[in-house]
Amino acid sequence: MTHFYYPNKELQEELSCIAKALVTPGKGLLAADESSAVMGRRFQLIGVENTEENRRLYRQMLFTTDPKISESISGVIFYHETLHQRTDDGIPFVEVLKKKGILTGIKVDRHFSPLFGSEDEFTTQGLDDLASRCSQCKKEGCSFAKWRCILKISKNTPSPQAIMENANVMARYAAICQSQRLVPIISPEILATGDHDLDRCQKVTETVLAGVYKALCDHHIYLEGTLLQPSMVTPGLQSNKNHPPADIGLATVLAIRRTVPPAVPGVLFCCGAQSEEESSVSLSAINNVPLCKPWAMSFAFDRALQTSILRTWGGKKEQLHHAQNELLKRCKANSLACIGKYVVGSIESSAGTERLVQEAIDF
Repeated sequence: MTHFYYPNKELQEELSCIAKALVTPGKGLLAADESSAVMGRRFQLIGVENTEENRRLYRQMLFTTDPKISESISGVIFYHETLHQRTDDGIPFVEVLKKKGILTGIKVDRHFSPLFGSEDEFTTQGLDDLASRCSQCKKEGCSFAKWRCILKISKNTPSPQAIMENANVMARYAAICQSQRLVPIISPEILATGDHDLDRCQKVTETVLAGVYKALCDHHIYLEGTLLQPSMVTPGLQSNKNHPPADIGLATVLAIRRTVPPAVPGVLFCCGAQSEEESSVSLSAINNVPLCKPWAMSFAFDRALQTSILRTWGGKKEQLHHAQNELLKRCKANSLACIGKYVVGSIESSAGTERLVQEAIDF
């Protein structure tokens, strides 16, 4: 007979309280965990030099937005560089957010590594010293963590090897996080690149998520103290197929219903390659699917919250407040989408319809 132990009651209560707080109705996450290399590519588009100081100034702009942002944002995911950055006044960014009632999380995966023998598939590195890093991040004010694995759809992928490997990596990550009192966000992201149709994406999503939750069960993860960050179910970018939001919403909900246990408090979708507007519309459609959904269905968006901000800011100090207003607008749109009340086109933003290029490998 198999014997194992879940965390003690005190730790269970701490983890479940954090997870529930992150999926408070009408709230989601701002993913500001871009690596320095990814920030460099985004800064290049607006003519800003990729220096640590410019990255600090940009993040300061995000985190010092009007406190009413806390009406829509429950948590912010940091890159490790951000955890030690401060405002012009010397206040740690963690403290700035804490005063707004916003929790801080940290991206803890290290980099992607090729899976030998596969068709250009990857696994994610960073487990070796994860316990010590999580312990330190907890001391520095973090409440949760994120680990991203990527899978792609093609004729022969994702392979059983890639699904199993990434599922086990995420399960081990989740166990280490919970041992250090951090809520793990589990992010098996299926890339939007490819010529697959909506049905194929749904079936792959179901297979991947089934593998993930089998691994989490095998590793005895306390599910009430976890959150899931998957991709929405969409056709591949190269398929040239467009579906109404209701179809995307239904396919996504069906995939989640068939694989994710109701013990999980919430599902925080990533935006994939959708524009800011498309992401909000799709999220609202998901929440309007007339099927039982025992999880909060929310967001953990990066580019779908930041594209308009970057375009408006452009590195110019005089544009700071205009850029912050763009952030507030997108946050409000997604807050409404979390409860299925976002109306298409009702909240305009400067780059709201700009299709996003998915950044798969960001070493």
